[in-house]
Amino acid sequence: MIITDSATLATFCAGLRGAPYIAVDTEFLRERTYYAQLCLVQVAYGPHAAAIDPLAPGLDLAPLRDLLLDASIVKVFHAATQDLEIFFQKTGAVPAPVFDTQIAAAACDKGDQPGYATLVHTLLGVDLDKASQATDWSVRPLTERQITYALADVTHLCRLYELLVAELDDRGRAGWVAQDMNALLDPSRYQVDPREAYRRLRVRGAKRQTLAVLRELAAWREETAMHRDLPRPWVVHDDALVEIAQHLPADLDELARVRTLKPQVARGADGKALLSVMRKALELPESEWPVVPDRRAPLEGHEPLVALLQALLRVRCEAHGVAPRMVASREDLDQLATAEVPDVECLNGWRRELFGADALELRAGRLALTGRDGTVVVVRVGEG
Repeated sequence: MIITDSATLATFCAGLRGAPYIAVDTEFLRERTYYAQLCLVQVAYGPHAAAIDPLAPGLDLAPLRDLLLDASIVKVFHAATQDLEIFFQKTGAVPAPVFDTQIAAAACDKGDQPGYATLVHTLLGVDLDKASQATDWSVRPLTERQITYALADVTHLCRLYELLVAELDDRGRAGWVAQDMNALLDPSRYQVDPREAYRRLRVRGAKRQTLAVLRELAAWREETAMHRDLPRPWVVHDDALVEIAQHLPADLDELARVRTLKPQVARGADGKALLSVMRKALELPESEWPVVPDRRAPLEGHEPLVALLQALLRVRCEAHGVAPRMVASREDLDQLATAEVPDVECLNGWRRELFGADALELRAGRLALTGRDGTVVVVRVGEG
C-alpha cells in the first residue's frame, strides 16, 4: 500500500491509534542537499502496513506527525539515528519513546552493529531483496518492486522487535538497553551549532587566532549551506576554509589563489562574504579566541595493558553474551590504560558491573588473567 492523499493517510494513522508499537523506516537522499530529502516513510503494525509518499502533491502529513509524537506508542527503528534526525528536522521534536533493534541485538550478542538484512536473515531466516538499496527514491512513479522492498523494512521489523523484546526480558537486559534508547531522544544529538562546526576541520599547529578565524568562516559556511540547502563542500570546501584562516588573503585576487576555491566563487559574492567574515574575525579580542586543545602526548608503553583489557572485555562479554563494542570501544580502553581518572561510559551503570569495575581492578594489579584448561580465566591476585 502506498499513500499519496491526505484522506487515506488520516484513515491509516487513525487505525494505528492504541497500538503498543509501530515499526518505522525512511528512504531519503542527502547527496545534493544539506538536509536529508525525505522521500518515503514506511509504517507497520500487525495487519497495517503502508509506504507514505511525502513528495505527493498536497499531502498533509499532520496525522503522521501526531502518530510519531504519540507518547503511548513505542516507535521501533533499526539504526535509528538518521531517521530520528530527519523527523526532528521536519517536526521540531524527537519521536518518543523509541526502540532501536540494532542496539537491542548487540545486547543479545547478535554482533557489534548488526545490519538489518543480516538480522532478518539470522533471526527470521528471510533473505531480503537488495536490488533497490541504491535506488533514487525521489524519482516518481515508484515501482512495485521498490514499494515491496520498502515495506519489507517495516513488516520484518515488527517481528524482530517482538523477538528481541522477548529475548531481552528472558536475559534480564531490558534495563541495559533503556539507557541507550533514551540517549537517542536527546535533541542536542540532532541540532547543529554553526559556531561549533570548525571543530570538524583538521588543521595542524593552529594558533588561537587562526582558530578564531576558522570558527567564523566555518559558521558562515554552515549557515549558508543551511539557507541554500546545499552540501557544505558545494558552498566552500574544508581545505579552502583552512587555507584562508592560515594565510589570511588580503583581497579578492589573493583569495582567488586559494586551492579548491573556484575563481568564480572567490571573485563573486561568496568571496566578498568570506573576506568580510575573515576581517571581522581578526578584530575579535583575544578573550574571544578559542582555546587550542591540549595536545595529548603520544601514547607509549600502554599497548600491553590495552591488550589485557581487551582480553578481559572479551572474556566478560562472551560470558554474558553481549557484543564487546556495546560495552567499550578501543578509545575507552586507551583511556582506561592511560588516564588517571578515565571518563568513559563503561564505568557507569550495567557496563561497570559487567566490565568497568574489573577493568579498574586489572589496571591496579588486583586482578589477573591466566590460562586454564585451554581458556582464559580471571583471578584475583593472591587467590591463585
